[in-house]
Amino acid sequence: MESIFHEKQEGSLCAQHCLNNLLQGEYFSPVELSSIAHQLDEEERLRMAEGGVTSEDYRTFLQQPSGNMDDSGFFSIQVISSALKVWGLELILFNSPEYQRLGIDPINERSFICNYKEHWFTVRKLGKQWFNLNSLLTGPELISDTYLALFLAQLQQEGYSIFVVKGDLPDCEADQLLQMIRVHQMHRPKLIGEELAQLKDQRVQTADLEQALETNDGPGILDEDEEEFQKALALSRHEIDMEDEEADLRRAIQLSMQGSSRNAAQETPQTLGTNLSSEELRKRREAYFEKQQQRRQQVDLPGPVPQPNERPTTSSGALGSDPSAAMSEEDMLQAAVTMSLETVRNHLKPEGEK
Repeated sequence: MESIFHEKQEGSLCAQHCLNNLLQGEYFSPVELSSIAHQLDEEERLRMAEGGVTSEDYRTFLQQPSGNMDDSGFFSIQVISSALKVWGLELILFNSPEYQRLGIDPINERSFICNYKEHWFTVRKLGKQWFNLNSLLTGPELISDTYLALFLAQLQQEGYSIFVVKGDLPDCEADQLLQMIRVHQMHRPKLIGEELAQLKDQRVQTADLEQALETNDGPGILDEDEEEFQKALALSRHEIDMEDEEADLRRAIQLSMQGSSRNAAQETPQTLGTNLSSEELRKRREAYFEKQQQRRQQVDLPGPVPQPNERPTTSSGALGSDPSAAMSEEDMLQAAVTMSLETVRNHLKPEGEK
């Protein structure tokens, strides 16, 4: 496919691209085609002058723009036909009734020139395969032999004028190479406008993605996300610690209850009360609340934090001014742990030290 000459669209120079793609080389330039157009205009003027330079038809002809070219770069079928005559080539209208009556199979031809609304392009056989060399495509389009007739019929239905190129085309590298090999095309070439639109969309998407990445990669966003992550992690660890502590307290209560039942004959409530006074309970409760407050400050937990000197109430209301009576559930759990530890210590002391 790389050996195939394919001139892409520039401005309105489709006639130039059509001729060069047909001949497989840079054979014609806009200047050369303009020269042919001016020559055709002069020939037409001379024919009109034969009727008299003072006639109305002649004056009207001079006022009209050229029918063979315009400022955009468009060239007429007369210019293309005259340019091909230099190479001994002739154009025959393919979709004319006269040619259709001949019943010639399109696959037996060598090339076609197609025109619709001032756009020209070439369909040519190179080697043993057909190619659509439309300058509006990003590259040559492979056309199978079975699809060629359908392709031409579709062009006719869309209003295209199709011309058969008769004569021997000049030799070219692509034709010689493709006589020996056959090419396969995995992806059809796109129209140049579609490719440009796709590239533009890709650039817009890339720019949006880069902007989004720059926004998300900002230090403020990352720092905030990192901070929230650390808070969530600390909160999770705190909840695990609280669950472990509550489990330990429950086990301590069970041990305390088991120790009290085994030693009921030796220890009385008065003895336990002597070992753990109200003042000691108050101090240990304050230490417990201070520990809870420090944990809450570390994880930045929302909501009020109970103070050590605050006396929470129970469902039965205020319990009086006695500190031991105003203990919350957590205080009682802590006290139970302390009681169990004191009980264990008393059992472990020698008889003389009791």
